[in-house]
Amino acid sequence: MRTALFKSTGQVPVSRDGEPLTDGQISSAVEDVLAATQFVDIHTHLFAPAFGKLGLWGIDELLTYHYLEAEFFRSSDTRPEEYWSLSKREQADVIWRTLFVENTPVSEATRGVVAVLKAFQLPTDRPDLAEARCFFEAQSIESHVRRVLQMAGVSIVVMTNDPLDPEEAAVWLKGVADHRQYRAALRLDRILCNWSSHWQVLAGQGYRVDERASGKSAAEVRRFLVDWYERMQPVYMAVSLPDTFEYPQETVANRLLKEAVLAACRELDLPLSLMIGVRKRVNPALRLAGDAVGRADLRALENLCREFPANRFLVSVLSRENQHELCVYARKFSNLMPFGCWWFMNNPSIVEEITRERIEMLGTSFIPQHSDARVLEQVIYKWNNTRRTLTPILSDTYRLLSEDGRGVTRGDIQRDVTRLFRSNAEAWTNLRAPVSGSQAQSS
Repeated sequence: MRTALFKSTGQVPVSRDGEPLTDGQISSAVEDVLAATQFVDIHTHLFAPAFGKLGLWGIDELLTYHYLEAEFFRSSDTRPEEYWSLSKREQADVIWRTLFVENTPVSEATRGVVAVLKAFQLPTDRPDLAEARCFFEAQSIESHVRRVLQMAGVSIVVMTNDPLDPEEAAVWLKGVADHRQYRAALRLDRILCNWSSHWQVLAGQGYRVDERASGKSAAEVRRFLVDWYERMQPVYMAVSLPDTFEYPQETVANRLLKEAVLAACRELDLPLSLMIGVRKRVNPALRLAGDAVGRADLRALENLCREFPANRFLVSVLSRENQHELCVYARKFSNLMPFGCWWFMNNPSIVEEITRERIEMLGTSFIPQHSDARVLEQVIYKWNNTRRTLTPILSDTYRLLSEDGRGVTRGDIQRDVTRLFRSNAEAWTNLRAPVSGSQAQSS
Protein backbone atom coordinates (compact mmCIF):
# COMPACT_ATOMS: atom_id res chain seq x y z
CA MET A 1 0.00 0.00 0.00
CA ARG A 2 1.36 3.39 -0.95
CA THR A 3 1.52 5.73 2.02
CA ALA A 4 1.53 9.47 2.40
CA LEU A 5 5.14 9.43 3.52
CA PHE A 6 6.44 7.50 0.51
CA LYS A 7 4.77 9.32 -2.33
CA SER A 8 4.99 8.37 -5.97
CA THR A 9 7.25 10.57 -8.06
CA GLY A 10 4.35 11.18 -10.37
CA GLN A 11 6.55 10.20 -13.33
CA VAL A 12 4.89 6.95 -14.31
CA PRO A 13 6.98 5.12 -16.92
CA VAL A 14 5.25 4.94 -20.27
CA SER A 15 6.53 1.38 -20.76
CA ARG A 16 4.43 -1.62 -19.80
CA ASP A 17 5.84 -4.01 -17.21
CA GLY A 18 7.12 -6.27 -19.95
CA GLU A 19 8.95 -3.56 -21.92
CA PRO A 20 12.47 -2.35 -21.12
CA LEU A 21 12.66 1.04 -19.43
CA THR A 22 14.83 3.83 -20.73
CA ASP A 23 17.62 5.19 -18.55
CA GLY A 24 15.44 8.21 -17.78
CA GLN A 25 12.57 6.01 -16.57
CA ILE A 26 14.52 3.65 -14.32
CA SER A 27 14.96 5.89 -11.28
CA SER A 28 11.29 6.90 -11.01
CA ALA A 29 10.23 3.26 -11.48
CA VAL A 30 12.58 2.15 -8.67
CA GLU A 31 11.31 4.90 -6.38
CA ASP A 32 7.69 4.01 -7.07
CA VAL A 33 8.21 0.28 -6.52
CA LEU A 34 10.10 0.85 -3.25
CA ALA A 35 7.33 3.17 -2.07
CA ALA A 36 4.53 0.77 -2.94
CA THR A 37 6.07 -2.44 -1.57
CA GLN A 38 5.29 -3.44 2.02
CA PHE A 39 8.50 -4.54 3.75
CA VAL A 40 9.19 -7.18 6.38
CA ASP A 41 11.21 -5.79 9.32
CA ILE A 42 13.22 -8.89 10.20
CA HIS A 43 14.77 -7.60 13.45
CA THR A 44 13.46 -5.03 15.93
CA HIS A 45 13.29 -4.53 19.70
CA LEU A 46 9.62 -3.53 19.55
CA PHE A 47 6.80 -5.18 21.48
CA ALA A 48 3.19 -5.79 20.53
CA PRO A 49 0.64 -3.74 22.49
CA ALA A 50 -0.19 -6.77 24.67
CA PHE A 51 3.22 -6.38 26.35
CA GLY A 52 2.18 -3.05 27.87
CA LYS A 53 4.98 -0.86 29.22
CA LEU A 54 7.66 -3.06 27.68
CA GLY A 55 6.77 -1.41 24.38
CA LEU A 56 8.39 2.00 23.96
CA TRP A 57 6.75 4.82 22.02
CA GLY A 58 6.27 8.58 22.07
CA ILE A 59 8.49 11.64 22.09
CA ASP A 60 10.19 11.06 25.45
CA GLU A 61 11.27 7.55 24.43
CA LEU A 62 12.44 8.79 21.04
CA LEU A 63 14.65 11.40 22.64
CA THR A 64 16.12 9.13 25.32
CA TYR A 65 17.14 6.45 22.79
CA HIS A 66 20.72 5.45 23.57
CA TYR A 67 22.05 6.78 20.23
CA LEU A 68 20.91 10.25 21.29
CA GLU A 69 22.17 9.80 24.84
CA ALA A 70 25.68 9.06 23.52
CA GLU A 71 25.53 12.18 21.36
CA PHE A 72 24.18 14.23 24.27
CA PHE A 73 27.16 13.41 26.49
CA ARG A 74 29.48 14.69 23.75
CA SER A 75 27.66 18.04 23.57
CA SER A 76 26.88 18.64 27.24
CA ASP A 77 28.78 19.17 30.48
CA THR A 78 26.21 17.03 32.28
CA ARG A 79 27.86 14.10 34.03
CA PRO A 80 26.31 10.66 33.43
CA GLU A 81 25.34 10.23 37.08
CA GLU A 82 23.49 13.57 36.97
CA TYR A 83 21.64 12.56 33.81
CA TRP A 84 20.58 9.16 35.20
CA SER A 85 19.15 10.82 38.30
CA LEU A 86 16.63 12.72 36.16
CA SER A 87 13.15 11.48 35.31
CA LYS A 88 12.47 10.26 31.76
CA ARG A 89 10.68 13.50 30.97
CA GLU A 90 13.56 15.60 32.33
CA GLN A 91 16.07 13.56 30.34
CA ALA A 92 14.08 14.15 27.15
CA ASP A 93 13.95 17.88 27.89
CA VAL A 94 17.72 18.24 28.33
CA ILE A 95 18.43 16.20 25.20
CA TRP A 96 15.97 18.28 23.17
CA ARG A 97 17.46 21.51 24.42
CA THR A 98 21.06 20.40 23.89
CA LEU A 99 20.82 18.62 20.53
CA PHE A 100 17.85 20.33 18.84
CA VAL A 101 17.75 23.89 20.22
CA GLU A 102 21.35 24.73 21.08
CA ASN A 103 22.76 22.65 18.21
CA THR A 104 21.59 21.82 14.69
CA PRO A 105 20.25 18.24 14.51
CA VAL A 106 22.38 17.03 11.59
CA SER A 107 23.34 13.55 12.86
CA GLU A 108 21.49 10.47 11.66
CA ALA A 109 19.82 9.92 15.02
CA THR A 110 18.69 13.52 15.54
CA ARG A 111 17.45 13.86 11.94
CA GLY A 112 15.39 10.76 12.62
CA VAL A 113 13.48 12.50 15.40
CA VAL A 114 12.90 15.49 13.13
CA ALA A 115 11.56 13.17 10.42
CA VAL A 116 9.13 11.54 12.86
CA LEU A 117 7.80 14.91 14.01
CA LYS A 118 7.35 16.01 10.41
CA ALA A 119 5.53 12.77 9.55
CA PHE A 120 2.93 13.63 12.21
CA GLN A 121 2.83 17.28 11.11
CA LEU A 122 4.32 18.41 14.40
CA PRO A 123 6.71 21.38 14.71
CA THR A 124 10.38 20.50 14.53
CA ASP A 125 11.91 23.74 15.82
CA ARG A 126 10.07 24.59 19.04
CA PRO A 127 12.04 25.46 22.19
CA ASP A 128 10.05 22.88 24.17
CA LEU A 129 8.16 19.61 23.69
CA ALA A 130 4.69 20.69 24.83
CA GLU A 131 2.93 20.21 21.48
CA ALA A 132 4.64 16.90 20.71
CA ARG A 133 3.82 15.51 24.15
CA CYS A 134 0.20 16.56 23.81
CA PHE A 135 -0.06 14.72 20.49
CA PHE A 136 1.46 11.44 21.66
CA GLU A 137 -0.43 11.41 24.95
CA ALA A 138 -3.68 11.58 22.97
CA GLN A 139 -2.92 8.45 20.94
CA SER A 140 -4.48 5.02 21.47
CA ILE A 141 -1.68 2.46 21.19
CA GLU A 142 -3.56 -0.01 18.96
CA SER A 143 -4.56 2.55 16.35
CA HIS A 144 -1.21 4.31 16.69
CA VAL A 145 0.64 1.07 15.89
CA ARG A 146 -1.42 0.54 12.74
CA ARG A 147 -0.82 4.10 11.61
CA VAL A 148 2.91 4.05 12.30
CA LEU A 149 3.49 0.76 10.46
CA GLN A 150 1.45 2.02 7.52
CA MET A 151 3.49 5.21 7.40
CA ALA A 152 6.68 3.14 7.52
CA GLY A 153 5.51 0.88 4.70
CA VAL A 154 5.97 -2.23 6.89
CA SER A 155 3.55 -5.14 7.10
CA ILE A 156 5.32 -7.31 9.71
CA VAL A 157 7.84 -6.59 12.45
CA VAL A 158 9.80 -9.29 14.25
CA MET A 159 10.27 -8.68 17.96
CA THR A 160 13.17 -9.72 20.23
CA ASN A 161 11.79 -11.97 22.99
CA ASP A 162 13.83 -13.22 25.93
CA PRO A 163 12.24 -16.07 27.92
CA LEU A 164 14.69 -15.40 30.77
CA ASP A 165 13.68 -11.77 31.18
CA PRO A 166 11.40 -11.94 34.25
CA GLU A 167 9.12 -9.09 33.21
CA GLU A 168 8.62 -10.38 29.69
CA ALA A 169 8.31 -14.02 30.70
CA ALA A 170 5.48 -13.08 33.06
CA VAL A 171 3.51 -11.69 30.11
CA TRP A 172 4.06 -14.81 28.00
CA LEU A 173 3.05 -17.09 30.86
CA LYS A 174 -0.28 -15.29 31.19
CA GLY A 175 -0.92 -15.85 27.48
CA VAL A 176 -0.25 -13.45 24.60
CA ALA A 177 -2.90 -13.11 21.94
CA ASP A 178 -1.71 -13.19 18.35
CA HIS A 179 -1.10 -9.82 16.70
CA ARG A 180 -1.09 -10.05 12.93
CA GLN A 181 1.75 -7.52 12.49
CA TYR A 182 4.10 -8.71 15.26
CA ARG A 183 6.01 -11.99 15.29
CA ALA A 184 8.36 -13.34 17.95
CA ALA A 185 12.07 -14.19 17.85
CA LEU A 186 13.46 -16.30 20.69
CA ARG A 187 16.52 -14.55 22.12
CA LEU A 188 19.33 -16.67 23.58
CA ASP A 189 21.82 -14.18 25.00
CA ARG A 190 21.30 -15.09 28.65
CA ILE A 191 21.68 -18.78 27.83
CA LEU A 192 24.67 -18.63 25.50
CA CYS A 193 26.52 -15.56 26.78
CA ASN A 194 25.74 -15.54 30.50
CA TRP A 195 24.87 -19.10 31.46
CA SER A 196 26.57 -18.91 34.86
CA SER A 197 24.16 -16.19 35.97
CA HIS A 198 20.97 -17.73 34.58
CA TRP A 199 21.12 -21.53 34.71
CA GLN A 200 19.40 -21.47 38.09
CA VAL A 201 16.33 -19.88 36.48
CA LEU A 202 15.93 -22.97 34.31
CA ALA A 203 16.65 -25.22 37.27
CA GLY A 204 13.96 -23.42 39.25
CA GLN A 205 11.47 -24.19 36.47
CA GLY A 206 12.18 -27.91 36.68
CA TYR A 207 14.84 -28.32 34.01
CA ARG A 208 17.73 -30.56 35.10
CA VAL A 209 20.68 -28.27 34.38
CA ASP A 210 23.83 -27.27 36.20
CA GLU A 211 26.39 -24.48 36.04
CA ARG A 212 28.86 -26.52 33.96
CA ALA A 213 26.14 -27.61 31.51
CA SER A 214 27.14 -31.21 32.19
CA GLY A 215 25.11 -34.41 32.15
CA LYS A 216 21.63 -33.87 30.74
CA SER A 217 21.93 -30.06 30.74
CA ALA A 218 22.11 -29.68 26.95
CA ALA A 219 19.11 -31.96 26.43
CA GLU A 220 17.21 -30.03 29.08
CA VAL A 221 18.04 -26.68 27.49
CA ARG A 222 16.81 -28.10 24.21
CA ARG A 223 13.58 -29.11 25.97
CA PHE A 224 13.30 -25.60 27.41
CA LEU A 225 13.65 -24.10 23.92
CA VAL A 226 11.02 -26.42 22.46
CA ASP A 227 8.64 -25.53 25.28
CA TRP A 228 9.14 -21.82 24.62
CA TYR A 229 8.78 -22.36 20.90
CA GLU A 230 5.32 -23.77 21.57
CA ARG A 231 4.51 -20.74 23.67
CA MET A 232 6.02 -17.98 21.45
CA GLN A 233 5.84 -19.46 17.95
CA PRO A 234 9.06 -17.60 17.03
CA VAL A 235 10.17 -17.21 13.43
CA TYR A 236 13.82 -17.72 14.40
CA MET A 237 16.16 -17.99 17.38
CA ALA A 238 18.76 -15.27 17.90
CA VAL A 239 21.86 -14.32 19.83
CA SER A 240 24.11 -11.26 19.93
CA LEU A 241 27.75 -12.32 20.18
CA PRO A 242 30.96 -10.48 21.11
CA ASP A 243 33.81 -9.84 18.71
CA THR A 244 35.76 -12.53 20.62
CA PHE A 245 33.34 -15.32 19.65
CA GLU A 246 35.12 -18.47 18.53
CA TYR A 247 33.88 -21.88 17.42
CA PRO A 248 34.57 -24.81 17.98
CA GLN A 249 36.50 -23.98 21.17
CA GLU A 250 35.45 -26.14 24.10
CA THR A 251 33.29 -23.84 26.20
CA VAL A 252 29.97 -24.13 27.99
CA ALA A 253 28.43 -21.71 25.50
CA ASN A 254 29.61 -23.71 22.48
CA ARG A 255 28.42 -26.98 24.02
CA LEU A 256 24.95 -25.49 24.50
CA LEU A 257 25.08 -23.93 21.03
CA LYS A 258 25.90 -27.25 19.38
CA GLU A 259 23.91 -29.72 21.45
CA ALA A 260 20.88 -27.63 22.43
CA VAL A 261 20.35 -24.58 20.23
CA LEU A 262 21.33 -25.90 16.80
CA ALA A 263 19.67 -29.23 17.52
CA ALA A 264 16.44 -27.47 18.50
CA CYS A 265 16.60 -25.25 15.41
CA ARG A 266 16.86 -28.32 13.19
CA GLU A 267 14.03 -30.03 15.02
CA LEU A 268 11.78 -26.98 14.74
CA ASP A 269 12.98 -25.94 11.25
CA LEU A 270 14.07 -22.51 12.51
CA PRO A 271 17.08 -20.44 11.44
CA LEU A 272 19.53 -19.13 14.02
CA SER A 273 20.31 -15.42 13.83
CA LEU A 274 23.89 -14.54 14.76
CA MET A 275 24.65 -10.87 15.37
CA ILE A 276 28.40 -10.70 15.82
CA GLY A 277 30.80 -8.00 16.93
CA VAL A 278 29.46 -6.13 19.96
CA ARG A 279 31.72 -5.08 22.84
CA LYS A 280 29.53 -4.49 25.87
CA ARG A 281 29.92 -1.56 28.25
CA VAL A 282 33.31 -0.21 27.18
CA ASN A 283 32.14 2.88 29.08
CA PRO A 284 29.84 1.53 31.81
CA ALA A 285 28.85 5.02 32.96
CA LEU A 286 26.85 5.45 29.74
CA ARG A 287 24.86 2.23 30.25
CA LEU A 288 23.29 1.14 26.91
CA ALA A 289 25.05 4.03 25.20
CA GLY A 290 28.40 2.67 26.36
CA ASP A 291 28.63 -0.36 24.04
CA ALA A 292 31.16 -0.43 21.20
CA VAL A 293 32.25 -2.51 18.21
CA GLY A 294 35.04 -4.99 17.54
CA ARG A 295 36.23 -6.85 14.49
CA ALA A 296 35.40 -10.56 14.77
CA ASP A 297 37.17 -13.63 13.44
CA LEU A 298 34.53 -14.96 11.04
CA ARG A 299 36.24 -18.32 10.78
CA ALA A 300 33.87 -19.20 13.61
CA LEU A 301 30.99 -18.60 11.20
CA GLU A 302 32.77 -20.61 8.51
CA ASN A 303 33.08 -23.52 10.92
CA LEU A 304 29.41 -23.38 11.89
CA CYS A 305 28.15 -23.23 8.31
CA ARG A 306 30.38 -26.12 7.28
CA GLU A 307 29.73 -28.33 10.32
CA PHE A 308 25.95 -27.80 10.33
CA PRO A 309 24.76 -27.72 6.69
CA ALA A 310 21.22 -28.60 7.78
CA ASN A 311 20.99 -25.41 9.85
CA ARG A 312 20.14 -22.00 8.39
CA PHE A 313 22.00 -18.95 9.68
CA LEU A 314 20.84 -15.34 9.50
CA VAL A 315 23.95 -13.22 10.06
CA SER A 316 24.67 -9.54 10.64
CA VAL A 317 28.11 -8.26 11.65
CA LEU A 318 28.78 -5.03 13.49
CA SER A 319 32.25 -4.18 12.23
CA ARG A 320 32.67 -2.50 8.86
CA GLU A 321 35.86 -4.51 8.36
CA ASN A 322 33.89 -7.80 8.53
CA GLN A 323 31.35 -6.91 5.83
CA HIS A 324 33.30 -8.07 2.76
CA GLU A 325 34.29 -11.28 4.52
CA LEU A 326 30.62 -11.99 5.28
CA CYS A 327 29.77 -11.60 1.59
CA VAL A 328 32.52 -14.03 0.62
CA TYR A 329 31.24 -16.62 3.09
CA ALA A 330 27.70 -16.17 1.76
CA ARG A 331 29.02 -17.09 -1.69
CA LYS A 332 30.47 -20.31 -0.24
CA PHE A 333 27.63 -21.45 2.03
CA SER A 334 24.04 -21.52 0.83
CA ASN A 335 22.86 -21.92 4.44
CA LEU A 336 24.07 -18.38 5.25
CA MET A 337 21.84 -15.33 4.76
CA PRO A 338 23.42 -11.89 5.40
CA PHE A 339 20.91 -9.39 6.71
CA GLY A 340 20.77 -5.73 7.54
CA CYS A 341 23.24 -3.03 8.43
CA TRP A 342 23.24 -3.32 12.19
CA TRP A 343 23.65 -0.60 14.82
CA PHE A 344 26.84 1.36 14.05
CA MET A 345 26.54 0.26 10.40
CA ASN A 346 23.12 1.87 10.02
CA ASN A 347 24.26 5.19 8.58
CA PRO A 348 23.42 6.07 4.96
CA SER A 349 27.03 6.36 3.79
CA ILE A 350 27.91 2.93 5.19
CA VAL A 351 24.59 1.35 4.17
CA GLU A 352 25.24 2.47 0.62
CA GLU A 353 28.73 0.96 0.58
CA ILE A 354 27.62 -2.36 2.11
CA THR A 355 24.51 -2.71 -0.07
CA ARG A 356 26.37 -2.00 -3.31
CA GLU A 357 28.98 -4.58 -2.32
CA ARG A 358 26.32 -7.18 -1.52
CA ILE A 359 24.48 -6.65 -4.82
CA GLU A 360 27.75 -6.93 -6.74
CA MET A 361 28.67 -10.18 -4.97
CA LEU A 362 25.32 -11.79 -4.12
CA GLY A 363 22.77 -10.40 -6.57
CA THR A 364 19.46 -10.26 -4.70
CA SER A 365 20.13 -13.24 -2.40
CA PHE A 366 20.36 -11.25 0.86
CA ILE A 367 18.18 -9.12 3.14
CA PRO A 368 19.35 -5.49 2.80
CA GLN A 369 18.03 -3.99 6.00
CA HIS A 370 16.15 -4.23 9.26
CA SER A 371 15.20 -1.29 11.47
CA ASP A 372 16.61 -2.51 14.83
CA ALA A 373 14.01 -0.10 16.21
CA ARG A 374 13.60 0.10 19.99
CA VAL A 375 10.95 2.83 19.90
CA LEU A 376 7.88 2.32 17.73
CA GLU A 377 8.03 5.55 15.71
CA GLN A 378 11.65 4.91 14.71
CA VAL A 379 10.43 2.58 11.98
CA ILE A 380 9.12 5.65 10.14
CA TYR A 381 12.45 7.36 9.63
CA LYS A 382 14.55 4.19 9.47
CA TRP A 383 12.55 2.73 6.59
CA ASN A 384 12.22 6.11 4.90
CA ASN A 385 16.02 6.33 4.99
CA THR A 386 16.30 2.82 3.54
CA ARG A 387 14.05 3.66 0.61
CA ARG A 388 15.89 6.91 0.01
CA THR A 389 19.28 5.18 0.12
CA LEU A 390 18.24 2.18 -1.99
CA THR A 391 16.73 4.23 -4.82
CA PRO A 392 20.06 5.42 -6.33
CA ILE A 393 21.75 2.09 -5.58
CA LEU A 394 19.18 0.03 -7.48
CA SER A 395 18.85 2.67 -10.19
CA ASP A 396 22.59 2.63 -10.85
CA THR A 397 22.57 -1.18 -10.87
CA TYR A 398 19.82 -1.34 -13.47
CA ARG A 399 21.40 1.35 -15.65
CA LEU A 400 24.66 -0.62 -15.72
CA LEU A 401 22.75 -3.76 -16.62
CA SER A 402 20.94 -1.90 -19.40
CA GLU A 403 24.21 -0.50 -20.74
CA ASP A 404 25.68 -4.00 -20.72
CA GLY A 405 22.87 -5.25 -22.93
CA ARG A 406 19.98 -6.49 -20.77
CA GLY A 407 16.93 -4.25 -20.70
CA VAL A 408 15.14 -3.84 -17.34
CA THR A 409 11.38 -3.79 -16.98
CA ARG A 410 9.20 -2.56 -14.15
CA GLY A 411 8.31 -6.19 -13.53
CA ASP A 412 12.00 -6.99 -13.02
CA ILE A 413 12.28 -4.20 -10.47
CA GLN A 414 9.18 -5.33 -8.58
CA ARG A 415 10.40 -8.91 -8.47
CA ASP A 416 13.80 -7.85 -7.12
CA VAL A 417 12.44 -5.46 -4.49
CA THR A 418 9.94 -8.08 -3.32
CA ARG A 419 12.71 -10.64 -3.01
CA LEU A 420 15.06 -8.30 -1.16
CA PHE A 421 12.53 -6.92 1.32
CA ARG A 422 9.94 -9.68 1.66
CA SER A 423 10.40 -13.11 0.13
CA ASN A 424 13.99 -13.72 1.24
CA ALA A 425 12.89 -13.18 4.84
CA GLU A 426 9.72 -15.23 4.36
CA ALA A 427 11.57 -18.13 2.76
CA TRP A 428 14.36 -18.18 5.36
CA THR A 429 12.14 -18.00 8.44
CA ASN A 430 8.76 -19.27 9.58
CA LEU A 431 7.00 -16.02 8.67
CA ARG A 432 4.67 -17.87 6.34
CA ALA A 433 3.79 -20.51 8.90
CA PRO A 434 0.40 -20.16 10.62
CA VAL A 435 0.49 -18.95 14.20
CA SER A 436 -0.51 -21.66 16.64
CA GLY A 437 -3.38 -21.11 19.00
CA SER A 438 -0.99 -21.95 21.84
CA GLN A 439 0.35 -18.42 21.63
CA ALA A 440 -2.97 -17.18 22.98
CA GLN A 441 -3.17 -19.77 25.75
CA SER A 442 -1.97 -19.61 29.29
CA SER A 443 0.93 -21.82 30.30
